Amino acid sequence: MKETRTQTRKLKAFTGVAVAAMAVVIATAPIAQATVQRLAFSGGPDGGTFQFFSNGIATLLSRNVEGVDVSNMASAGSVENLRRVNSRDADFGIVYSGDLYLGLKGELTNDTTKYRNARAVSFLYGAPAHLIVLESSGITDVAQLEGKQVAVGPAGSGAAASAQRFFESLGLWDKIRPQFIGYNQGASALGDRQIDALWVFAGFPNASVIQAATSNKIRLLQVWEAAQQGSLPQDHPYYVKVTIPAETYSGVDYDVETISDGALWVAGRHVPDELVYEALGEVYSEDGLAFMHSVSKAATAMTLESGLEGVATPVHAGAQKFWTEKGKTLTIAQK
Repeated sequence: MKETRTQTRKLKAFTGVAVAAMAVVIATAPIAQATVQRLAFSGGPDGGTFQFFSNGIATLLSRNVEGVDVSNMASAGSVENLRRVNSRDADFGIVYSGDLYLGLKGELTNDTTKYRNARAVSFLYGAPAHLIVLESSGITDVAQLEGKQVAVGPAGSGAAASAQRFFESLGLWDKIRPQFIGYNQGASALGDRQIDALWVFAGFPNASVIQAATSNKIRLLQVWEAAQQGSLPQDHPYYVKVTIPAETYSGVDYDVETISDGALWVAGRHVPDELVYEALGEVYSEDGLAFMHSVSKAATAMTLESGLEGVATPVHAGAQKFWTEKGKTLTIAQK
């Protein structure tokens, strides 16, 4: 009998230890890891404004949205971002309004794919074209670039696509020698006289243009005036007129009137509506906007008032909820 009682006590003790051990395992199990949603934000090339914005928004969301970890991805730019978001290789991206508009209809240059998975989330900033030459080149007009080497941005980038649209509208695309290189490389090549002109399609002031202006005396050509002489206004009506103020860049003591496309934050339709809604709430909060303004001067264009500026395509369902609550009325094209 004694032995039986002893065995019973041992069994109870073992059972208690086992239950306690299981409780510890359950309590320390990596539940948080299982609930973290990992997302990718496709930005732009090094030195470009896209990369500052994508990294800034990714940082904000990772810090402030519970259960979300957003990584920033380098990219060639707008068109590559559209393709990544559409194929779900990225969840968020930055795409020019024009590329989103044409991509939805299957009318991108040499690309008839209809990119229907990408949806606009918000307007970020206007991206004006900079067309830079050296003062010593004697080039004062866009027409003088015929036969010249022009750096237009990486292949597949929004910069390269916009350059092709602009020069095609003037009948010059087949008459210039486009160089598909990034902004920083282009600024260096211009200073070394390896190219004749540099096309930068980004918010101002742009680091690569500053780089070019610091090393050499540059001239910015009047792109808007040139565009009116071709078919751009009819073929691509989403481009608007923007003025780069005098003294924005060293040695450029005159206003420059140029074309601009809206850089948009986009999300795939696969991204949950609730997540997009919450993400907008964080980014467009007072603290969120202050953080974005510290990331890039171009972010001062981000306001609740300008949230859907330049958007001519459907808006993500989560963003529709956010913006209508903020008093916005969506157009037919945005629904």
